[in-house]
Amino acid sequence: MPKRALLIVLDSVGIGHAPDAAEFGDEGANTMGHIRDSVPGFSAPMLDACGLSVAEAIAANRKLISADPTWSVGCLVEHSAGKDTTTGHLEIAGAPMLEAFTSFDSFPDALIAELENASGVSFLGNYAQSGTVILEELGDEHVATGEPILYTSADSVLQIAAHEEVIPVERLYQICKACRVIADRERIGRVIARPFLGTSGQYERTRNRHDFSMQPPETVLNRLSADKVDVIGVGKISDIYAGSGITESHPTGSNVEGCETIDRLLAESRENDHLIFTNLVDFDMLYGHRRNPEGYAGALEEFDQWLETFLPKIDDDTLVIITADHGNDPTWKGTDHTREKVPLLMRAPGEPEILGERTPFSDIAATLADWFGIDYTGLSGKSFL
Repeated sequence: MPKRALLIVLDSVGIGHAPDAAEFGDEGANTMGHIRDSVPGFSAPMLDACGLSVAEAIAANRKLISADPTWSVGCLVEHSAGKDTTTGHLEIAGAPMLEAFTSFDSFPDALIAELENASGVSFLGNYAQSGTVILEELGDEHVATGEPILYTSADSVLQIAAHEEVIPVERLYQICKACRVIADRERIGRVIARPFLGTSGQYERTRNRHDFSMQPPETVLNRLSADKVDVIGVGKISDIYAGSGITESHPTGSNVEGCETIDRLLAESRENDHLIFTNLVDFDMLYGHRRNPEGYAGALEEFDQWLETFLPKIDDDTLVIITADHGNDPTWKGTDHTREKVPLLMRAPGEPEILGERTPFSDIAATLADWFGIDYTGLSGKSFL
């Protein structure tokens, strides 16, 4: 029977500020802790039974009293020089980024000229802003002029928004691909297509978002796929890794769809060993950046309810790891990610263990290599197994 592993990234579900959080302006940030404190009635019994509350205690260096999680549990500290999605995922896959991606408050005039020349368009905007707010500010002008909206954030991103009835989605993707070539030279992590629909005052982004990432260095995903282990990306995983090492991709439009896709993939019969690698982005995209703790709590409770239905479906031939890629405290100042420790919840054969605090995130990649019995020489991290 083929071996399989399931890696679920709860995008932005941090569990307390990292040791170097002050360098990022995030000392005191705590995504999970502040949700528990600020949302009356919040409850995630399945996650806590697996060990999430224990992971939070480990992250805070609190003494464990009667800790009896059903899964092995610990917390992870990021080593890379960044707190963005791409950096976190590369470290999870065994390739910490010791040199940070480049970020901008606005892009230099010379760079804008290159981007416009390469893509054949003129851009509106060119400043840092929330993706929803910028549609309020520039959506009408875009519809009137046909010029796409270019903006950024505290992350290393170049985002391009366009109304689908003004610039068709495929044309927007072409513009982003042309910009991606120049963005590589500037070490910009992601060029993101942000299509939207609607009318003045009621613009809404659609599910046709697409991330065009820098080509990553070698990761455990490349090692797995080269060794005939199927690497199945769910959600935006293929986008994050620019398709590198991914053998099959299932884009999704929500956490619910992501969980439904996991269920479907687990029910399939496969001949090869396989990794199902899932990113659930709603926590981050819909609630963390928008500083909405109530919405964030609701999304966690929704995932917790799914987890209850999922647990009976897995057996000892399945390794399951639940973690996160960074924090995004919905009670924190601003709209940016927060530099936090992340949970490590692992179901594997044998008795559950307290794994303690580990660094880097790459220990996950080493564990996957160990599980599937592939060579991990030269990549970062140590196995939990």
